[in-house]
Amino acid sequence: MNKKTVIIGARGRMGVMFLERAQKSDIDVAGVDTPLAPQILAQACAHAGMVLFCVPAAVLESALDAVCPHLPAHVVLADITSVKEYPLQHMQSRWQGPVVGTHPLFGPAPEPDADLPVAIVPGRSADAASLTLVETFFTRIGCRVFRTTAKKHDVAMSRIQGMNFITTLAYFALLAGDDELLPFLTPSFHRRGMAAKKMLTEDARLFAGLFEANPHSYEAVRLYRQMLNLAAAGDIDLLCEKVQWWWGTNLVREGGVEPPCRIGAGS
Repeated sequence: MNKKTVIIGARGRMGVMFLERAQKSDIDVAGVDTPLAPQILAQACAHAGMVLFCVPAAVLESALDAVCPHLPAHVVLADITSVKEYPLQHMQSRWQGPVVGTHPLFGPAPEPDADLPVAIVPGRSADAASLTLVETFFTRIGCRVFRTTAKKHDVAMSRIQGMNFITTLAYFALLAGDDELLPFLTPSFHRRGMAAKKMLTEDARLFAGLFEANPHSYEAVRLYRQMLNLAAAGDIDLLCEKVQWWWGTNLVREGGVEPPCRIGAGS
């Protein structure tokens, strides 16, 4: 990559990770964080080829307003928010040059050998060179990129990320405050609780904001309610049959070939 990459939000958890990975990969990179002062931005963004916003969706607009006046023409604008339709609209309303949405589908501390997929969403004026610039940045720091659309991305995240948060939140809220349940807690309950602790405590506000920012969240809730209605009607066998798709256990082996397992396949 010949031109500099500037990371906005370089002291956040994801920003720190990307900055460190880029530096280790000998990428010309600069990091900027609050306060987004004009003189700091002007110096950092000079000769930039790509500006990557590693900030929460809730503050993306204010960050764009502060940064965009200091960008050279034809800079590629990119973000890493977990929703894509509204952030792309925000970037495109403030920048006439190429815009590319991205979403790293992993957290700030992945395992050393973990698969690191990144969704790439072409925005307005994102030509082949712009997309290559963004994709090359991620591949050079060890990520695997794939292209999608903003709507397809947000529908998928409403069902995977959003529903994982909302259903887990509702489950533990349902049981909260009832001391009489405590003697009955099972090992599987404790495992679920430990897996959910970070999401429902220190990251709860983040996930709540992402749920509200995704235009497909409430449709996902309605679809989930349909599954609950099946349970309420006693159709448990039907639900049990449907979920086998994830592990391939409802598929007949052919020629001794194991059926596909869709959970954990990329980890």
